[in-house]
Amino acid sequence: MLTVLISMFALALGAPVLFSRLGRSAFFVLAAAPAAAFVWLLVELPGVLAADQAAPTGAPGGPPSLVLPWIPTLQLELAFRLDALAAVLCILILGVGALVLFYCARYFKSDDPDVGAFGAQLLAFAAAMFGLVIADDLILMFIFWELTTILSYLLIGYSRHRLSARRSALQALVITTFGGLAMLVGLVMLGEEAGTYRISEILADAGDLAARGTLVDVAIALVLVGAVTKSALVPFHFWLPAAMAAPTPVSAYLHAAAMVKAGVFLVARFAPGFSETAFWHPLIFVLGMATMLLGGWRALRQFDLKLVLAYGTVSQLGFLTMVVGLGGQDGAVAGLGLLLAHGFFKATLFLVVGIIDHQSGTRDLRVLSGVGSTSPVLFAVALVAAGSMAGVPSLFGFVAKESVFEALVHRAEGGLAGTLLLGGMVLGSILTFAYSARFVWGGFALKHGKPRTDFRRVRASFVLAPAVLAVASVVFGLWPAPLDGVVQPYAALYAPDGETPHLALWHGVGLPLLLSAVTLGAGAALYLARRPLERLQDRLPPVREAEAVYRSVIGVLDDVAVWITGRTQRGSLSFYLFVILTTAVVTPLTALIVFDAPLPASFRIAQSPAQIVVAGAIIVGIAAALRSAKRFMAVLMVGITGYGMAILFALHGAPDLALTQMLVETIVLVAFVLALRSLPARLWNRAESRHRLLRAGLGIAFGGIMAVIAMSAMASRNAAPISLAYPEMAYDEGGGANAVNVLLVDIRAWDTLGEITVLAIAATGIASLIFIRGRGDKRRRADGVEDGSVDRGQELLDAGGRSGAALALAARFADAPRDPWLVAGRTLAPERRSIVFEVVTRLLFHTVIVLSVYLLIAGHNLPGGGFAGGLVAGIALAVRYLAGGRFELAEASPVSAGALLGTGLAIVSLTAAAPLLFGGAVLESYILEFWLPVIGDVKFVTSTIFDIGVYIIVVGLVLDVLRSLGSEIDERSEADDPVEEDTGVDALVPPAVEGVQP
Repeated sequence: MLTVLISMFALALGAPVLFSRLGRSAFFVLAAAPAAAFVWLLVELPGVLAADQAAPTGAPGGPPSLVLPWIPTLQLELAFRLDALAAVLCILILGVGALVLFYCARYFKSDDPDVGAFGAQLLAFAAAMFGLVIADDLILMFIFWELTTILSYLLIGYSRHRLSARRSALQALVITTFGGLAMLVGLVMLGEEAGTYRISEILADAGDLAARGTLVDVAIALVLVGAVTKSALVPFHFWLPAAMAAPTPVSAYLHAAAMVKAGVFLVARFAPGFSETAFWHPLIFVLGMATMLLGGWRALRQFDLKLVLAYGTVSQLGFLTMVVGLGGQDGAVAGLGLLLAHGFFKATLFLVVGIIDHQSGTRDLRVLSGVGSTSPVLFAVALVAAGSMAGVPSLFGFVAKESVFEALVHRAEGGLAGTLLLGGMVLGSILTFAYSARFVWGGFALKHGKPRTDFRRVRASFVLAPAVLAVASVVFGLWPAPLDGVVQPYAALYAPDGETPHLALWHGVGLPLLLSAVTLGAGAALYLARRPLERLQDRLPPVREAEAVYRSVIGVLDDVAVWITGRTQRGSLSFYLFVILTTAVVTPLTALIVFDAPLPASFRIAQSPAQIVVAGAIIVGIAAALRSAKRFMAVLMVGITGYGMAILFALHGAPDLALTQMLVETIVLVAFVLALRSLPARLWNRAESRHRLLRAGLGIAFGGIMAVIAMSAMASRNAAPISLAYPEMAYDEGGGANAVNVLLVDIRAWDTLGEITVLAIAATGIASLIFIRGRGDKRRRADGVEDGSVDRGQELLDAGGRSGAALALAARFADAPRDPWLVAGRTLAPERRSIVFEVVTRLLFHTVIVLSVYLLIAGHNLPGGGFAGGLVAGIALAVRYLAGGRFELAEASPVSAGALLGTGLAIVSLTAAAPLLFGGAVLESYILEFWLPVIGDVKFVTSTIFDIGVYIIVVGLVLDVLRSLGSEIDERSEADDPVEEDTGVDALVPPAVEGVQP
């Protein structure tokens, strides 16, 4: 199972490369993945069904399962289980998925630029659906559930140049995400109440759980909200017809065979244990019946063939949800039979509509005419599928519907509710026959007074996929025994109630057969009366549709957001700081007073005189920053406070923290100085303000309350700190003597993973705000730039003076034909160069890079690590940039910042997941001890690889900052400077040097 899942996701990641080489034929390669998985399913199916039939849910020796520890302390596991219900869904997910991908190779144009991304997303969706149905953990199932939501958003919005596609995709995302969040709350409530998140264990204990009352009832109701939104039941039905803005293969797969079945699957998964809870039947039957009738009624007034099928799908989903939610063995057999039948015939019909649209350029049934005689094979395929949808005898749709009538007749014997349910489903089936006939007539009939539609010949490979599904409807209609064998183990989860139900073509003469005949006759009459029916529908008073209500709600939310934003986002930094700091002071102060938080009985101002001296320097820096009139000086003074904190860390015996603080302060200082070039030199107007005392008081109060919180937290401790065990854990379990580094890359590696992900996002945000024409990774190199202005330096030399001599010396360096001090130094104008700086840079750069690598490698046992090493390497790049300009930075770092960030994240992610292949947990590390020639004994800890990823990410982050705040601003300044353009100079004014010029 896991191999199939990983293989499909891996192929989806590589799909864009395949499309760049093979064009649309790459769809054939993608189709091979679910096709191979489908073959694997058929091979495994007998064993799966036998195991599922023999062992009840959750019992040992049951269906194939796999459990990998993920986060044991949070009860999170990668648990998978392939039982009969999952196998039924996999038949659609893998089988129909392979056919749809095959179909795409002829549906899309060869020159479509976005087809690679589409193929990757569609295959990834198939993998996510496969993961969803085999997941045996509530949280894992939710993760796959949300993956399908995100991927469906991308697939529906494929034609992003069209407003309707973007709007429909966002609408589907909002609605299904709302349902998913409600479902998550229900899943957490259910898991906590059960004491486990394993679905099989919860279902095995469902009887006791259901008897616990309100909490479980509410949890199941919230889970059903997720199912209702995903399967487009009333009142959320409107997102599905709107989603027809997606390409037809998406409609055939997501909205017929896979995604919308996720809600039905969820109902089927929990029905054996929780169908008797308080809110189950009201939600399932009321919403299901309303959806079935509303969808069928709306389908009869559509003129777009795709919308006829869309509203028909809405109707069928209501039908499916009710049948699957019935409970009992007869409901289980009928529900899964109808689910398979619907996947076969509805996917076929959507694919047929795609061919009609592709070959004729229209889907309007008022325009189409004579397509049936022009393309008889396509007509035959559509006729079979529509007949199966309508419940015509000998087709699989008829077999499934007969089973449904059998189950409902049995329910009708129990009272009025069952009778109403049976009557509603018969009415819904009549509507189904009518819109099925409308589809066939609209798409293929030769209409009186209409010219024959210009319909191009359909290639055999194009019609192959729908033809295979149509054949399945015929074969399993005449011979339903194989599919009956697949659904029986699921039905066995229910207690026997009389004779075991089966999927069969002939159930004998009885009320179900009579109801089928009534359905066919009444449906045919309703179709024949389509003209009067259309006039009746037009005369009915308009009803406010659910989509209009949705848009009204969204409009109100937008208005409220605008109102709140207008009163809070006022464009005043001082106002924002006032709100933030006031909240940060009042909230914890209130908590301290209300809960009578303790304070330390004694205080120690300092442990040594050195700390007092450093604290005094920090206070001086703060005061100088407040009194500074220029931004550059203010930044330098703020830097003093940061360096002072680093010294305090060192004095407290924390060299790792001191080193990291000092490096971070240095990089931040460089970034600040680079950014200051785009701001006025002087600070704000220091005119007297009536709020100055208030601001000063608020600042002092904030600092004071933070100190009080820290002291109160220390005084409140009543247990030994967990950090006391860190040194021993770091050495024995993490294999390192540096507890801080082992903590970051091993003990609390999840935190580090989240933090470096935020770093990568921050770098991307900086780049997106600064760069206009790209990320800055494809800049010109030094060999394509003219030399600096030598003549100007000589001119100044002739004028005499010390500065002229210095510039002449720089000019000679700029004109040096060989062995320049810096690779790109010659590109600078002589008046912009500092030879001393260049010499120092040349001497120190490689040493600093080696030092960064040393800190990376030694960090597991000595001060350092990937973060500190990456910052040191970043400082080395910053020095190269300051000495030689943007071309020097390009020569020093030919690898793009984006590539570094992506590579680092990939290394970290692979390191996190790799232990799973060896039976370990995510982010588990291993200690390897071996001997190497010359080096000798080596003790290597695999978490070092994680640290290498951190190192690369930090280097990429610094490079992104230098290229965005440095190189990009340089280039814009040069473009705006006519003097530099005339002289051909493409140079940098080193910002740090420029800032201190008098």
